Amino acid sequence: MLSKIDEIKLLAQCVLTDNRDAFGRLVENYQGEIRRFFLNLTFGDHALSDDLAQETFIKAYLNIRGFKGLSRFKTWLFRIAYNEYYSHLRKLHEVPTDEQGYLPECETVDNFHGIDAGIDVHKAIRQLSENERIVIILFYLEDQPLKKIKEITGMPEGTIKSHLSRGKEKLGRILKTLD
Repeated sequence: MLSKIDEIKLLAQCVLTDNRDAFGRLVENYQGEIRRFFLNLTFGDHALSDDLAQETFIKAYLNIRGFKGLSRFKTWLFRIAYNEYYSHLRKLHEVPTDEQGYLPECETVDNFHGIDAGIDVHKAIRQLSENERIVIILFYLEDQPLKKIKEITGMPEGTIKSHLSRGKEKLGRILKTLD
């Protein structure tokens, strides 16, 4: 893990001298977190997760001069990853968004008799709406604070809290039915 000072030095080398080795060190530092983020969103699809992570780092490299340092590099990188994931879904025509660009709420599946009793948390997360899933993953699995989730998703903090609350409640109901 890079210190803040090391990260700033590497970013400066990337921006000022287009140093690919410096960017490579940044990729090495964050690739595990970005891949895990995508693995959670894609329900374990390693190939798709790798492709999305690669696209994320390519976009980050091409736009590194646009990084203003107003947030941590990690937050900026997760924002690119978040956008890349939704771009992928839009290409598949699977993401209708509302007028603000947020994903609409989805109905939760209430009938689970086709689901094996050995379901784990990741499978239960599939039952959440996209917004609930992304917020739950960022908050609980990626350990991002609300402020960072707000920067990554662009959602208001109150909306994030609502999605967290609703998502936790739904997960609890889903997991309870499986006991």
